Amino acid sequence: MIEVQATDGADIDISDDAFDFVRSIRVYHIQYRQHENRDGDCNRSDSTRHGSFGAQGDYRWTPSSTAQVPPASQLRIPNGCGSYFYRSVFIDWRDHAGNYGSEEVRY
Repeated sequence: MIEVQATDGADIDISDDAFDFVRSIRVYHIQYRQHENRDGDCNRSDSTRHGSFGAQGDYRWTPSSTAQVPPASQLRIPNGCGSYFYRSVFIDWRDHAGNYGSEEVRY
């Protein structure tokens, strides 16, 4: 998979507070897996990343974890070490009036 980082920002100045709704958009690429091996050890893998917009609309990915994923996500890591796999893209935001919204796509 090729990662793409946006180096360009918006074509206009969006640093004003009126454009906070753009900066409120958060994208989580969630990849989590856990299982118990033959020796009884719990193997966990968390490759979650967080994407966000900067002051001028520049986009960046940063390492994250499932602990940072908002509760609106359907991610539910079970207690213990039962076999569990979860992969999705979760997006949340606040609109210009401050209303919360989210969408999630599992794949």
